[in-house]
Amino acid sequence: MTNWLLRTFVKNWNQPEDPQVRASVGIFAGLVGIFCNLLLFGGKLAIGLLTASVSITADAMNNLSDATSSVVTMLGFRLAERPADEEHPFGHARYEYLSGLAVAALILIIGVELGKSSIDKILHPAPVDFGWVTAAVLIGSILVKLWMSIFNTKLGNTIRSATLTATAADSRNDVITTSAVLLAALIEHFTAFRADGWMGLAVSCFILYSGVGLAKDTISPLLGENADPELREKIVDNIRACPKVLGFHDLMVHDYGPGQRFASIHVEMDRREDPMECHEIIDDLERECLKNYGTHLVIHYDPVVTDDPEVNSTKKLVNTIIKVRDGRLTIHDFRMVDDGESVKMSFDMILPEDLRGQEQSIKETVEKALDSLDSKKYYADITFDMESEGAKED
Repeated sequence: MTNWLLRTFVKNWNQPEDPQVRASVGIFAGLVGIFCNLLLFGGKLAIGLLTASVSITADAMNNLSDATSSVVTMLGFRLAERPADEEHPFGHARYEYLSGLAVAALILIIGVELGKSSIDKILHPAPVDFGWVTAAVLIGSILVKLWMSIFNTKLGNTIRSATLTATAADSRNDVITTSAVLLAALIEHFTAFRADGWMGLAVSCFILYSGVGLAKDTISPLLGENADPELREKIVDNIRACPKVLGFHDLMVHDYGPGQRFASIHVEMDRREDPMECHEIIDDLERECLKNYGTHLVIHYDPVVTDDPEVNSTKKLVNTIIKVRDGRLTIHDFRMVDDGESVKMSFDMILPEDLRGQEQSIKETVEKALDSLDSKKYYADITFDMESEGAKED
């Protein structure tokens, strides 16, 4: 049914990488949420007032707050599709993360309020209003919310949206909460045990746990989390496939919100290659990255020496030395100046996280090992890059 709704109401729905399609899917999800929650609100409120049921009336107000969450979701997607301007040159796509954070905050508030009311019921137990009309309303609400959870989960996976994932979790929490209310009512109806407060407390703990997890998921990209490994692999695979590229390093991906990704990388090419041809290759790689992966890629061209036997042999020696120290160490951008009496080497080294703090020791290891092999004095000017800063291949 979800696919049918998308085909019917969202143009080009099968192109989720398109920012406009993404926004349309998010807004459509918000409209569906508003419609379903207002429908539940109206039905529950009417039955709650007719039967004088406090629990159904309270559940109706919860659906009204859920409709507000759907408005926040829709507003977030609408603001996120605004184009870049002078003050925000990378666009406004992070509004979607903010709307997801707002939904997570609403979930946490609901969890706290439910916990407070549940503790009050435990301390001051009171019989729960129960009737078959009440049961029918609650079962209907569970079915609608279950469908909404599945619906938003599918949409969230389709466009990889943390906001819709949070909305789906909110609907799932409503299913659990309403099921707990129904189960507690049945237990109290058929036994003397006052289960409502304890059931509500357990559900509130689950909702709080869920809300904290969702908040972390939405805060993480706002703070600047590491890039999606799948995207990084696609970028480097495309560059690796170019026969003129001898190596690459320092891949950095910046996420300014869904559909607004920017990346930079250094590629190494033989210095003897025609610079104009290299420039054309780089332009093609950048265009392919934007077209295929929706990422604005900037490539820095590093010409490397491949025809100097002395440079090549010294680089090979350095690689051997560092591999003895730690097999994970790699170097790139190797340059060398030999004045006859001393040799100055300049290169970058990828340093694993657990070796941080050993930079000076590694530098001395390289210099001492080379000094022992030659009468010349060797100096190593090493720029250390953390392993998490980017892909490398030399």
